[in-house]
Amino acid sequence: MWVLRVIGTLVSAVVLVAGALAVQPTGTVALPIIDPVPQPAPEPPPPPPPPPGPPVLAVKIDNAPQARPHTGTGAADLVYVEPVEAGISRLIGIFASRVPPVVGPVRSARQTDLRLLPQFGHPTLAFSGAAPELLPEIGRAPVTDASQRTLPGAFHRGPGVMPHNLFARTDRLPPGAGWSPAAPLVFGPAPAAGGVPTGHEEIAYLHARVGFDWDGARWLVSMDGQPYVTTDSGRGAASTVVLQEVPVVSSPFQDIAGNVSPFAETVGGGRAVVLRDGQKFNAYWNRPAPEVGTTYTTEAGEPMTFAPGQVWVVLVPRA
Repeated sequence: MWVLRVIGTLVSAVVLVAGALAVQPTGTVALPIIDPVPQPAPEPPPPPPPPPGPPVLAVKIDNAPQARPHTGTGAADLVYVEPVEAGISRLIGIFASRVPPVVGPVRSARQTDLRLLPQFGHPTLAFSGAAPELLPEIGRAPVTDASQRTLPGAFHRGPGVMPHNLFARTDRLPPGAGWSPAAPLVFGPAPAAGGVPTGHEEIAYLHARVGFDWDGARWLVSMDGQPYVTTDSGRGAASTVVLQEVPVVSSPFQDIAGNVSPFAETVGGGRAVVLRDGQKFNAYWNRPAPEVGTTYTTEAGEPMTFAPGQVWVVLVPRA
């Protein structure tokens, strides 16, 4: 029939058209070329922390007149002078570069020591004893307890009268941790400006004095007006002296005579006078936390460098 023929023709046409569409090649579409976004270079890894230095030994040293002359202090990297009860002073020797075989006379620890020493890492603290109430604080402090109570074999009695004749045998003491990189000693040439010539400086506690006299090469140390002499290294002397002003308050502890022990606060900041090369420099000290070392700067804000050699630091009660 005509109708069917027409439909068939239409279907055939559609098929032909579809076939024609099917065999036509597909055209390509040009896409825009986009330059890659430059990526920032990766951050370099942080440098490794500096390694710790040699093990640190701190020894609490009796400084009563009856305890002198001392043994071993000439080998210390640092010697601290601190106020204690009854207006007298004691020393803390910090040993790392060299450790002598014997140090002393050794006396008891104070709360000031536990505040001062963490800046060096986890040092060994050699001492004769402490107030019973202070012993728990020593146990919690970042120091290794090397007392006569815990290590009796590391101590011996020498000449002189008790209690001023106790000495430590350093080879029998446990090693402390390495000198903390957070507490470097900055050595170098003296600042170009700010120094005032001086030949003598002295600090007086209530019943003790420590003096320093420039001899053209070093600061000769005196105690209570007498030359400070050691049994093994002769006249005591320093290349650099720091007179560091610190707050001093009464602690909750007493000695066996009932005298209240002072506490010298060495965390914080304040003024200092630095002696080196026959000059004195006004300076500032800063120590923001117990585990951080003390830094010293000039009045101009530059690092206050030390002369190579032994450094003495006198903790001076702030007025």
